[in-house]
Amino acid sequence: MHVIALFGPTGVGKTAVAIALAERLRRRGEDPLAISADALQVYRGLEALTGAATADERARLEHRLVSFVEVMETFSAGEFAARARGEIDAALAGGRRPIVVGGTGLYLQAALTDLELRPPPEPSIRARIEAEVAARGSEALHAELAARVPAAAATIRPSDRTRVIRALELVEMGEQPALAGDESRLWTAALRHPMLLCGLVMERAELYRRIDARVEAMVAAGAAEAVRRADAVGASRTARKALGFEELLRGDEDAVKRRTRNYAKRQLTWMRRLQGVRVVDVTGRSAGAVAAEVECALLQEEEQPPERG
Repeated sequence: MHVIALFGPTGVGKTAVAIALAERLRRRGEDPLAISADALQVYRGLEALTGAATADERARLEHRLVSFVEVMETFSAGEFAARARGEIDAALAGGRRPIVVGGTGLYLQAALTDLELRPPPEPSIRARIEAEVAARGSEALHAELAARVPAAAATIRPSDRTRVIRALELVEMGEQPALAGDESRLWTAALRHPMLLCGLVMERAELYRRIDARVEAMVAAGAAEAVRRADAVGASRTARKALGFEELLRGDEDAVKRRTRNYAKRQLTWMRRLQGVRVVDVTGRSAGAVAAEVECALLQEEEQPPERG
């Protein structure tokens, strides 16, 4: 049984397609479930901000790995990989069809491949480096990184506090930070299961219009209030990476729209580097029509005879 993966930029309609696809698969006697591959939809209390599946959507299609981490906690790709692989393996063992739905490239890769991820930070090392950054600034710590691992420092802006901290953590732990060119090796790890990867795309102007409308809808749904509550209880540094978190704290809705459009461009760039992706243009099409195309592709993949060798 193939794993289905739906990847695409924020606002393209991945959840709607997943639900429509699940309905078609049920008519064939299957029992599908969705597994989220989104770095921020894991956080409970930020659903309006992250675009996590609503209660109604979850009633139509069971979703895993959504809203299960407290907003005060940090969460890493390594932790996600273990959970996602476990969910996929358990679904397949139980005869269920996993539909992996994601907009975070690293998390999608972590779920579907044998990618070896960096170890999580040791709390004592992170606390010490964060204290140093607070006292001396990220630029000073970047200079220290440049003295120790020049090639790694060259890939990080001195003002990028999060990446400077992570690189120094890895150095302290005896690991090699990311070097220039590492991102070009995306998707080289072996797939863990047969897979149909569909990349959903949309005409750029229409995508941006939908992103702007989505931001307005999430603000109307209480995203700003959710961000203020999360900030008040001490949201973790990883939770604060959610698109729009800091901008909504400042009350800058237009900045949320700009940042989200820029993120969608990066998602599309990442997707273009993937091998074996079936690109599906959803412009002007219903979720049902797109789901029918994905189902047809799935049937073609699963009817292919095994390769001889």
